[in-house]
Amino acid sequence: MKNNEYDIVIIGGGATGSGIAIDAASRGFKTLIVEKNDFAEGTSSRSTKLVHGGVRYLEAAVKGLDIDQFNLVKEGLKERSRLLKNASHLCSRLTLVTPIYKWWELPYMFVGLSLYDFVSGKRGLGRSSIVSKNTMFKNFPSIKKQGLVGGVKYYDGTFNDARLNISLLQTAKKYGAECKNYNEVSGFIYNNGEISGLKVTDRITNTEQTIKSRIIVNATGAFSDQVRFLDDKDAKKMLDLSSGIHIVLDKKYLPTNEGLMIPKTEDGRVLFILPWMGKCLVGTTDESTTLSEHPEVDEKDVEYILKHLEIYFDLKIDKKEILSSWCGIRPLVAPDKDASTSSIVRDHVISSSNSGLVSIIGGKWTTYRKMAEETVDYVINKFDLPNKTCQTKKLKLVGSENLDKNLTIDNLNEDITSHLIKMYGDNALAVYNSVPEVEKLHENYSYINAEVIYAIKEEFVQKPLDFIVRRTSLALIDIKIAKEILEKVLSIMQKELNWDENTVLQEREAAIVILNKAI
Repeated sequence: MKNNEYDIVIIGGGATGSGIAIDAASRGFKTLIVEKNDFAEGTSSRSTKLVHGGVRYLEAAVKGLDIDQFNLVKEGLKERSRLLKNASHLCSRLTLVTPIYKWWELPYMFVGLSLYDFVSGKRGLGRSSIVSKNTMFKNFPSIKKQGLVGGVKYYDGTFNDARLNISLLQTAKKYGAECKNYNEVSGFIYNNGEISGLKVTDRITNTEQTIKSRIIVNATGAFSDQVRFLDDKDAKKMLDLSSGIHIVLDKKYLPTNEGLMIPKTEDGRVLFILPWMGKCLVGTTDESTTLSEHPEVDEKDVEYILKHLEIYFDLKIDKKEILSSWCGIRPLVAPDKDASTSSIVRDHVISSSNSGLVSIIGGKWTTYRKMAEETVDYVINKFDLPNKTCQTKKLKLVGSENLDKNLTIDNLNEDITSHLIKMYGDNALAVYNSVPEVEKLHENYSYINAEVIYAIKEEFVQKPLDFIVRRTSLALIDIKIAKEILEKVLSIMQKELNWDENTVLQEREAAIVILNKAI
């Protein structure tokens, strides 16, 4: 097979596309994945950081006797278990507590979450329990005390989404996949009306390349319809887009390592208040939206979240206390009839166009692996490929293959060592060894210069915000500090990538615009 010819080409470097890349490559198919921006630059780095079956879906399944909703929960819990095992450096168990203010809701919520445990079966992370109001006051000092009856504790998973995305791609690369960010598809090539390849423009070098493959998978998330229209301008719209924002506050607002789940706000939404990367993460909203590469945070959504924090907490939070905020776009499968986006089952659909373009629409992070397996099975059957078995159910991802969470590194303090293990798993030592002398990028955080160099060499970093926003998530937790370390990151990248002063100037200006407007 020629250098520019592949068994399978995947468009889109988020959770779904990266999952398909590792599935296809680990089965032995020659695989290429292209992404027009950075990997995980879209929705895949803007989640609520939960690995879950979906408590909300289970309630809907029971109330509506809906087997599809129930199966969605069951599948999610199965995949949650696999993800916690296969990427143990990035995924972990999270304790969540639901505060209860009406006495009759206590048994209702306890029974519901016990059912969640039951559906989890042997893959459960712990049994749900009732929490007394005195314990609630102790663990959550700022929680609104008036009328509090108690709480219900349950368990789910939490993860670092952007870093998991990179781990997937590193693992796919290990199995022979080629992974190219900043490579934009400009058009398809056809032979007798059937797709036979695509044209790709490298946005870094501004060069165009022709790629040959009769199997092209559109896994571009919120941009899936745009790619489908590129293939067929008369294609039917398949997506409904919904936006959700998150805000990040100081850890003092959630001093415990337990999170809070508000199951139903006054307008029926779910609100999470979670410990994440040493901060307090709050989200999310749910609004119909239009397509945007860097969606901006709407002030009314921020006010909505702050308003509900004041409903459930005895405190007043000033907007100035928000350390960072971001907006993501959910790619929801469009329903057959009108419905609010929060009522759509976020399942997925695999389809192909008349020319043979395969599209995977919808889904969520937790079930990325199952979606990828189904997509590769689909193309095997459709294009009569060798029937190779899926390898990913027990496949340890890069970083978790030989993980030792008690690793110590000589001459490095515990905070930095712990940080490196959480971010890079069993590659922590390799990161440390990337430089002769370790220097912190900022005195208030454990990020070090070695991470920039390692990320350039091993994690596909080509621009400063690849590192600051997605490889480290620093901009997602503290936008002010992210701006402060920009010059250090630019300096390291200039040396490693041989940038001239004009390139540095362009990269600085582009980064500042995004950091100031919408990450």
